Amino acid sequence: MLHWNADPTAFSLGPVSVRWYGIFFAVAFWQGLIFMRRAYVRAGYDPGEADRLFGYIVIGVVVGARLGHCLIYEPAFYLSRPLEILKIWEGGLASHGGTAGLVFGAWLFFKRSGRADPFWLLDRLSVPAVLGGMCIRLGNFMNSEIVGLPAAVPWAVIFERVDSLPRHPAQLYEALAYGVTALLLGAVSGSEAGRRKGVLAGWCLILVFGSRLVLEFFKTPQAAYEADFTLTVGQWLSVPVILAGCWLVRRRPS
Repeated sequence: MLHWNADPTAFSLGPVSVRWYGIFFAVAFWQGLIFMRRAYVRAGYDPGEADRLFGYIVIGVVVGARLGHCLIYEPAFYLSRPLEILKIWEGGLASHGGTAGLVFGAWLFFKRSGRADPFWLLDRLSVPAVLGGMCIRLGNFMNSEIVGLPAAVPWAVIFERVDSLPRHPAQLYEALAYGVTALLLGAVSGSEAGRRKGVLAGWCLILVFGSRLVLEFFKTPQAAYEADFTLTVGQWLSVPVILAGCWLVRRRPS
C-alpha cells in the first residue's frame, strides 16, 4: 500500500509556481506537435501546416475541456456565475469536452486549409491524443485528484491530501490503459485494415472510451448530482463516442 502526499507544485520561480499538472499538460501538447510534424513530413506535406494545426488543436482542446467540465459536471454553479468559466487556472477540465474540442479544431483547420483529408488528419492525431491523455492522468495523480473508490487491494493508495482511506489509483489505471491503447493503435496502423482512412481514429475512440466506460466503476463520482446514478455521467457520454468509433471502423470510403 502506498501513502501518497506529493506536492502538486514542481518548483517555483519567484512568485510563479509551476505545477506538475501544468508540466504534464505541456508535455501532452509538445509530443503531439512532434508526432504531427513527422506525420506531415512522411506524407509529403509542408510540416509548417502541422504548426498551424497545433494552434487550432490547443485552443479546441482547452476550450472544449473547460466548457465540458463547467457545463457537464457543475452546470448550476457556472451558469449562475458565467465569468467563473474563464478561471481555468483554478482547475476543472473534462476529457469528453476536450475530445470534442480536438475534433472541432481539426475540422475547422481542414475547412480553412483543405490540404489534408479530414480522416487522415484524425488518424494521425489518434496516437498523440491518447499519449496526451496519459500525461493528463499522470498530472491528476500528482494533484491527488480524480481518486478511486475505497479498496482493499494490495496496490491501493492512500491519498493523504484527500483522506486516510486506501483507494484504487484510478488515475494510474487510466494512464496505463491509454499507454496500452497507444501500442495497440500502433499495431493497427501497420495492418492492411489500419491503412483505410478513419479506421485508426475509430479504434482510438472505441479503446479510449471503452476503457473509460469500465474504469469509471473504480472512480469516485465527479459530479454531485450523479451519486445515485447507475452509470456515471462519464459513462453515459462514452457510449455515443464508442458508437461513433464503430461507425468510423465500419464505414466504407466513397
